[in-house]
Amino acid sequence: MANKRLRTVELPEHPDFLWTQKSPKKSYDAIIVGGGGHGLATAYYLAKLHGMTNIAVLEKGWLGGGNMARNTTIIRSNYLWDESEGIYEHSLKLWEGLQEDVGYEMFFSQRGVMTLAHSVSDVRTKMRNYYANGVADIDSEWLTPAEVKKIAPVVNISDDIRYPVMGATYQPRAGIAKHDWVAWGYAKAAGDMGVDIIQNCEVTGMIIQDGKIQGVQTNQGDILAEKVALVGAGHSSVLAEMAGFQIPIQSRPLQALVSELLEQVLDTVIMSGMVHVYVSQAHKGELVMGAGTDAYNSYAQRGGFHVIEHQLSAAVELFPIFERAHLLRTWGGIVDTTPDASPIVGLTPVENLYLNCGWGTGGFKGTPGSGWVMAHTVATGQPHELNKGFNLNRFKTGHLIDEHGAAGVAH
Repeated sequence: MANKRLRTVELPEHPDFLWTQKSPKKSYDAIIVGGGGHGLATAYYLAKLHGMTNIAVLEKGWLGGGNMARNTTIIRSNYLWDESEGIYEHSLKLWEGLQEDVGYEMFFSQRGVMTLAHSVSDVRTKMRNYYANGVADIDSEWLTPAEVKKIAPVVNISDDIRYPVMGATYQPRAGIAKHDWVAWGYAKAAGDMGVDIIQNCEVTGMIIQDGKIQGVQTNQGDILAEKVALVGAGHSSVLAEMAGFQIPIQSRPLQALVSELLEQVLDTVIMSGMVHVYVSQAHKGELVMGAGTDAYNSYAQRGGFHVIEHQLSAAVELFPIFERAHLLRTWGGIVDTTPDASPIVGLTPVENLYLNCGWGTGGFKGTPGSGWVMAHTVATGQPHELNKGFNLNRFKTGHLIDEHGAAGVAH
């Protein structure tokens, strides 16, 4: 198995286009609330695949400035359950041609994703995933500790550490991309087709008549629309309450950090569910690390220091070379999580009002697939087969898609 060396590349600091603030029209065929990756992808596929260009993306802040700018950019599809495998594998296939499709560089790098196992029960869990992926024709390999070391020489595979490496699953097609460039690419492609992208436009209420959506109230005035899609991570429950219904969502801080710029030493993405640390090395050279969610509900974009402390102590043991790295900065995102750690993508109790939320830590990797199925749902009024199982009603019927830890680690 080849261990490909990566070169450090210089990235420009800004996109090669400027966004001018647009004033919203009084009426649209459809409104998408949320100008992050999923909302912009929805707008792009509505325009390209369904011919709907009289649509507006409303963003309360700036383009891609929410969770899209606060993730760790991991892309993979090796989940456990059929529904998750279906939508994430479709998303990965879209990732593989996305740069050419939208005509914009996103620095998509298929360097593979490795998930370590540290105990007998951990090995059994990972093997379960490995076999499930095989049944679904999703590329997956089982690695011995020696094979782990061959792909990633910086990993400590000694027996006398707290978390000995006993094996790993590996998806070669998985990888990373540059998150802000993904948002810019979708935005530019959608804008070129006539989609209005309106920043600094906060939705403050819903206009509903006889159980049917008529438009939204914003800080820039009322905007009418035949259809409205709520695609805003972090505050989905607030938007749902504006429309008169509740959703089973908890919002928690999720922390991450980056190091200073370093020489390339890690050519793949490595995750560990037991110690809940995951790391990749970005194109410029910084180490990108993530941890678990903080154990409390909050909209704060800053979490507890003890989470970062545990994450770093585990990382230094698994990757001894990292003890010489210097921390550059930390940050936090807001993660919407459902009881079964799977998203809600589909219809709502309000006619022509659609919902896409609850992706937890899987949102970035699901960006193209999420936008693709959401566009289908908005355009046709019915869910696609790939998001049919992610309906809101499953929390009443009990047909849950429990990916909570089932995929090794929920990222």
